[in-house]
Amino acid sequence: MPSAYVTGDNKDAAVLIIADVFGWTLPNVRLLADHYAKEANVTVYVPDYFGGEVVEPDMLEDPEKRKNFDIMGFLGRNSKETRFPEITANAKELKSNHKKVAAIGFCYGAWAVLRLANKDSPLIDCAAVAHPSLLEESEIANVGVPVQFLAPEHDQQFTPELKEFTLKTLPTLNIPFNYDYYPALVHGFAVRGDHNDPKQKEGLERAKNAAVYWFKQHLH
Repeated sequence: MPSAYVTGDNKDAAVLIIADVFGWTLPNVRLLADHYAKEANVTVYVPDYFGGEVVEPDMLEDPEKRKNFDIMGFLGRNSKETRFPEITANAKELKSNHKKVAAIGFCYGAWAVLRLANKDSPLIDCAAVAHPSLLEESEIANVGVPVQFLAPEHDQQFTPELKEFTLKTLPTLNIPFNYDYYPALVHGFAVRGDHNDPKQKEGLERAKNAAVYWFKQHLH
């Protein structure tokens, strides 16, 4: 296991969080981990999957700083081919130490979670993804464990076409699934929603509760 934030003490049930590009140090993702640990009674792991590289939120949110941030270079350094072997090894390690393991992926992390849930050799017992990015249709179509999608209305990454494919495909997979839709909300809402905006705060809370329910249902 690489450097990781770990919270909770359940030896039987674990949750692996695969974070968005802002990584394992983002305060909000650690707060979510704390909520999951307490409310779903699980041990939660938030590993560093970017080799120590830290992307601060304002590097994408500030127009001036965004100009100087090479997002394609970052994604190249952290391609699926580069990162998935380590993620796979971590999932196997968790599976050897806990009776049941779930994984949830935000944005960048979603593709990895769906690959861990592949029907041919699933390494987790249930999966959840929020505002996924970089997804391929095959990653959705090959899921073989209970899966949850937390989908905002507005998302340039999880496009209307990909949402339509997901909604058509999930009922054909013969697995429990939950597709939770968040009107008026945008990409990133489940981790980086604004607590001062009532609609975004409600979305944050609802997405957290949905994931907790999913973990409680499939890990205990």
